[in-house]
Amino acid sequence: MANNSNVPEARAALDTMKFEIARELGINLKQGYNGDLTSRENGYVGGYMVKRLIEQAERQMAGK
Repeated sequence: MANNSNVPEARAALDTMKFEIARELGINLKQGYNGDLTSRENGYVGGYMVKRLIEQAERQMAGK
């Protein structure tokens, strides 16, 4: 699998998604250091990112 840090567009899209999801969950995620957030809060954001990426892939494979 390709490392997405080599594709600036992919990194930007994932960062945008991360901040959208954090906002939806009411988590105060900011650019840079986020050491004030709990592991649970960070895990929620990452988990929802994975869930959304899987949903997008399933829609693509279904031809929608």
